[in-house]
Amino acid sequence: MKRLIVAAGGGGDAVAAAMLHAALYGDEDQAVILTYAWDRLLIDSVPGPRGPNNFTGLPHLTPAVRAVPAEARPIAPAGSTLPRLAAELPHTLALIDPHHGVEGITRQLEELVRHFSPESIDLLDVGGDILARGDEPTLRSPLADAVTLAACCQVNAPIRLLVAGPGLDGELPVDELRGVLGPLVHTFTAKDVEPISSVLEWHPSEATGMLAATARGVRGTCEMRDAGLPVPLTDEGPTVHEVDLDEALSRNQLARAITATATLDEVEAHSREICGYSEIDYERNTATRLKDQPPAKLDPEAVLTQLDRFETEARSRQVTHTTFRRITEALNFNGSLREDLRQLLITSRPEQYDAPLWRITSTAE
Repeated sequence: MKRLIVAAGGGGDAVAAAMLHAALYGDEDQAVILTYAWDRLLIDSVPGPRGPNNFTGLPHLTPAVRAVPAEARPIAPAGSTLPRLAAELPHTLALIDPHHGVEGITRQLEELVRHFSPESIDLLDVGGDILARGDEPTLRSPLADAVTLAACCQVNAPIRLLVAGPGLDGELPVDELRGVLGPLVHTFTAKDVEPISSVLEWHPSEATGMLAATARGVRGTCEMRDAGLPVPLTDEGPTVHEVDLDEALSRNQLARAITATATLDEVEAHSREICGYSEIDYERNTATRLKDQPPAKLDPEAVLTQLDRFETEARSRQVTHTTFRRITEALNFNGSLREDLRQLLITSRPEQYDAPLWRITSTAE
């Protein structure tokens, strides 16, 4: 294992890490991708990140680090995309365990460095919210990025911070990031997306989906998340920039505050104090609400009628694309129906599938 890539925010960052590895390092080796098991509630109904005790079948890579192989299984009611991801990627997925705070993740990183002696260590964030101060009104999920940033800054090894797809996570506008972004490392192309193309057909990540779409040449404005955040799809979308690690830490108030934390509860307390909230609290509240949501079935005719209405409104907002998560929530369906809805739409109107996004047709079409 010549390469270690830390997926800063988990989720789609691990998918992007595989694309980054193929683009920068080719097929010369496999990488260890250190990532969270922290999926949206439509995948994992339990709020917050999962730890090793939420899985079966996790072998040790080091005393503090477990691998997540294809044979691993989350223990119900928890869910995880990682075993399926492990089955489709040629890399070793290793589990970030944030339950012991930044001290615990620092220990995990140090053990991996000693064990593998990697030629390179990349800390990868899709979107750039790892560069947030903590008080931005558009910021939604600072916790995971802040923890990995704080840990990487304490490891006695050269670590390169890379931001892919600046602004694509809908958290920090690209205009706020340009002054911090360093040298251009790579611009993804359609060819770079090929190694993860099968994953994009099922993985729910919106930011990495938009990263892949822009690499394939999609341009316009994409509406994402339940709030319908508009994200520009521009020539900056498929770029990867290096960022000075110390500068990122100096900007990120939460990362600086949690350096000595030994539990996830401590990290959450700092997040509430600095950012005004903990995203895990948001997940807790949402999970409680979803428990009372009755099961629903898809009526194809009714769905397409609802979709027409949504697209008419989206066009009035100058939206050209959207994500399937956004459609699912805009049409008031339970997240568990996302994949069924996706298949229905692609089957019914295949010409609107700009993989992995949904294209809003113009009135002329």
